[in-house]
Amino acid sequence: MNCILIDDEPLAIEILADYCKKIGFIEVIGTFTNPLEAIATINEKKVDLIFCDIEMPQINGLDFISALDNPPLFIFTTAYSQYAVEGFELNAVDYLVKPIPYQRFIKAVLRAKELMARKDVPAVATVANVFPSYGDTNENQKFIFVKSEHESVKINLDDIQYVQGLKDYLKIHVVGCNKAILTLLSFKDILEKLPQNQFIRVHKSFVVNVNFIKTIQRNRIVIDDIRIPIGESHKTQFFSMLGL
Repeated sequence: MNCILIDDEPLAIEILADYCKKIGFIEVIGTFTNPLEAIATINEKKVDLIFCDIEMPQINGLDFISALDNPPLFIFTTAYSQYAVEGFELNAVDYLVKPIPYQRFIKAVLRAKELMARKDVPAVATVANVFPSYGDTNENQKFIFVKSEHESVKINLDDIQYVQGLKDYLKIHVVGCNKAILTLLSFKDILEKLPQNQFIRVHKSFVVNVNFIKTIQRNRIVIDDIRIPIGESHKTQFFSMLGL
């Protein structure tokens, strides 16, 4: 993997470069203290991965990545943890907070390597807020990965009871878990990853796994004693799917 390092602090670049040397499959092909100087390298060379600081005098790292057309994979490296949500909204592979432990660096790079490998395989989803599943999104799919906080969490599809919208987040309710999994996703994103023969949107704020429906009470679905409303605009499709 070819990577470039962008940070306005030379010492931070030295540390990252030293980390990269210790890993056999990654090569640093450019280092930049000014993000704008990295554009030519990104456009002219094969760059697989960018390590990018956020707080820089020339341009904010978030704005820099957002301005790139078809950016390669990227990992944010910063001393400021408050940008984590914005970083993951841009589909960052990872978000490393300085000082970066070597083991944490390795974990991020391995994640990037895995994503890179999947990008080279036909019919496999590319990087998105949902970490891609192993295989096509269809009836044979068994699980997905979703980004929750600073981790990619594996969720078995058969364990998902329902998905609930909460402002800019989704809460994924999983059987046997006392706490829902919180992730930055839209319903459009999650529905693209869920088998259509098993999951259906029944309300502007709910997607349900039909296998967990206990009863249907007029305009309500009961799942694990939780009553979920059926929206007017979703009634026809829902009842048609169930043959009702």
